[in-house]
Amino acid sequence: MSKTPEVIRVAGAQGFWGDSLDAPKRQVEGGPVDYLMFDYLAEVTMSILQKQKERDPSMGYARDFIGAVESVLPAVAERGVKIVANAGGVNPTACAQAVRVVLAKHRAGDRVRIGVVSGDDLLPRLDELLAAGHELRNMETKESLTSVRDRVLSANAYLGSKPIDDALRKGAQIVITGRSTDTALTMAPLRFTFGWADDDWDRLAAGIIAGHIIECGAQCSGGNCLYDWRSIPNLADVGYPIVEGRADGSFIVTKHPGTGGIVSIHSVTEQLVYEMGDPRSYITPDVIADFTSIQLADDGPNRVRVYGIRGKPTTDSLKVSVAYRSGFKAVGTLVYAWPDALEKARLADRVLRERLDRLGLRFDRILTEFVGANATHGPLAPPVPRDIPEVQLRVGVRSDNRAMVERFTREIAPLVLNGPPSVTGFAGGRPKVEEIVAYWPALIDKRVIRPNVEIV
Repeated sequence: MSKTPEVIRVAGAQGFWGDSLDAPKRQVEGGPVDYLMFDYLAEVTMSILQKQKERDPSMGYARDFIGAVESVLPAVAERGVKIVANAGGVNPTACAQAVRVVLAKHRAGDRVRIGVVSGDDLLPRLDELLAAGHELRNMETKESLTSVRDRVLSANAYLGSKPIDDALRKGAQIVITGRSTDTALTMAPLRFTFGWADDDWDRLAAGIIAGHIIECGAQCSGGNCLYDWRSIPNLADVGYPIVEGRADGSFIVTKHPGTGGIVSIHSVTEQLVYEMGDPRSYITPDVIADFTSIQLADDGPNRVRVYGIRGKPTTDSLKVSVAYRSGFKAVGTLVYAWPDALEKARLADRVLRERLDRLGLRFDRILTEFVGANATHGPLAPPVPRDIPEVQLRVGVRSDNRAMVERFTREIAPLVLNGPPSVTGFAGGRPKVEEIVAYWPALIDKRVIRPNVEIV
């Protein structure tokens, strides 16, 4: 039996679908790592993947992952680096098959085993669950999902770290999941390596905190960091984060030497408060973590020690992320130049609204923003100087009536010649009509969710 290591290194390789394509390779080439963690799935991503799968049954997963695996394959096949990723989206089996093709191409198929975690996708079971009394009420409005059932695109329960742990125990070197919690992707290697029990609440909570810190990639190592942002070095070569975990639940957040960015108490703290909610009850399928118990200490350059974390038993429910069709939208923009840029943009907005009203176009919502003046801060924005060089007028509408939204897109362009002067920025042509995908958060009894783990 192999000896349990004192430290394992879990490296953040992707913080979202669209993150830096070379980050995984840089993580395995920059220094020692034991695991690569790929986090691809935002809530809206599942609906995008479901649409792709509807068009092509072989799709529905994060395709960037296939190239990422190929880029790090020498480290996986020869050094034994393991991968944990939620790249499977709504089709983890197809994702595994695509990875298997890459392994075969490089003659590594007999050396690398793939674990597939499924069971999160509730779309095929939705009517069965509703009929059995699982109302999947919206956590904010308390409405039953039956009110939008005919428009549902995707429905996925958030699985925890246990199925990933099971896949690793079965010998998987690459684990592909569908919808899991972001934190589970880092937690699972830690609990697998150190053998943490299902009720070892403090250590499990530590694993969750470790996952939360690195789930957004370089956001905890200098990227998107507000504190003293001017002094953060070499963001062009920003280092992605690494967790050095220990059996007692303490861990170090760091990055490879020689890379840009910064790992500091400030950068880690900013990431900790990201999407935190109630700091005393950060609820996951594995454990409830108490963020108020977290202790941070400087452990040297680009090293932050995290310790003292407390946890408590989790709830009897899992969160379900539902996406459903909710009408159509279009957004049009024009840029007005100095002098009196904001005044011109405001007049253009009034003219546009009057024309829409005259045409009998009534929308569920129409929203105007003056980018450069108040789009970010709204009524809290400071007074705009009269000599502001340019302002972008951005107008968006939404409606269940696609034809009405389409007609709106034809009313922006005429302002170029028949509205206020000094307009530019219309080279992109008419706005596009887009379907709105809305988010429906719900809870479901854990006992009806059936995770499945396969080695392929």
